[in-house]
Amino acid sequence: MTNSTSNRNAMVMIGILFFVFGFVTWLNGTLIPFLKLVCQLETVTEAFFVTFAFYMAYFFLAIPSARILQSTGFKNGMALGLLIMAIGSLVFIPAAHNRSFALFLTGLFIQGTGLSLLQTASNPYISIIGPNESAAQRISIMGICNKGAGALSPLILGALILRDAGTLEKEITDTTGVAAKEVLLNELAGRVIMPYLVMAAILVVLAVLIKRSSLPEIDTAAMSDDAATTSGREQKTIFQFPHLWLGVLCLFLYVGVEVMAGDAIGIFGQSAGISLETTRYFTTFTLIAMLVGYVIGIFTIPRYISQQNALKLSAISGILFSIGIYLSSGYMAIVFIALLGLSNALMWPAIFPLAIKGLGRHTQMGSALLVMGIAGGAILPLLYGLLKDKWQLPNAAAFTLCTLPCYLYICYYAIKGHKARTRHL
Repeated sequence: MTNSTSNRNAMVMIGILFFVFGFVTWLNGTLIPFLKLVCQLETVTEAFFVTFAFYMAYFFLAIPSARILQSTGFKNGMALGLLIMAIGSLVFIPAAHNRSFALFLTGLFIQGTGLSLLQTASNPYISIIGPNESAAQRISIMGICNKGAGALSPLILGALILRDAGTLEKEITDTTGVAAKEVLLNELAGRVIMPYLVMAAILVVLAVLIKRSSLPEIDTAAMSDDAATTSGREQKTIFQFPHLWLGVLCLFLYVGVEVMAGDAIGIFGQSAGISLETTRYFTTFTLIAMLVGYVIGIFTIPRYISQQNALKLSAISGILFSIGIYLSSGYMAIVFIALLGLSNALMWPAIFPLAIKGLGRHTQMGSALLVMGIAGGAILPLLYGLLKDKWQLPNAAAFTLCTLPCYLYICYYAIKGHKARTRHL
């Protein structure tokens, strides 16, 4: 992987994949209020099973994904992941016809399964194809592809399935006849079929292109890294890298707060009395803030600031914005939540390379463990819903209680956790 042209071509291909990640992942912010209405869900907690089903796939499939990649290689694994995502998209068709929340969740879980395979392959790939010191810069470039797509996806899907959302919601609520309400709900559910059919077709085409591409393979077994050896003895198991395990928890909490800021912002707004027609745009605001953060990362890391210092400053700003959410209300609180996107932007680019540094032949398994941490996106929004629905906490207090402790731990990892020394068993 020393050829610069080969590296540039690889970055273009991986950039396309990160665009796909972002587009599919950040559709959840639109799907949450859509499915809450279409499936007539009664509580916020039920609605957040959208993110639960999607992100829990990472927990269950990350380690199997690493095993698959050891057999298929990076390129074939990426193509397979795209095909699995296409299958998940097609499940939305019978789900819409039956207005079955369980089927929608099944489709989301399958999509998450494909993304788990893609993430397990692409994140270490982009970290490895250049110097570790500038890995955060490369991942920031990928982040622009990811969050740029994420900023577009709720706008596109929202325009297709949530047009005249406020009027429709009122009409459905005011309709007393069961048959008439069923007609309205079935018509609304049908709006999701064509977008997901087109998405499935695009994913299949991308899988074929990746399969036929000249994307170079990486032999992680042949990699050597001074940090992977201590006193001349190679580390035998993944348990001898405490900085990795602390990083898994860090990534778990980071993804949780990222999903809170991106997907839960709409529900937060609705709970604050803001209409669905307005809140459907809120995810885009968060992702625009993340895009700004990624641009900052590209120009500052590692030239002006190290990966760990960028992570520390990001965590401190997340702490301050979380406190701001608690102390404010209405649109001001929405502004603080959107600004969490700025805090979150450089976290994945910094945490991932810090956590896999020095793993050598354990890189694929370390990457899989980190990808398992994406399950944080399943747990934190659900906790937010439970705090609101079951324990009746005020909106801002429930949100802050979910985010503030996470940023405090991320700050610890940036200052000390990533320095945890390798130990022998």
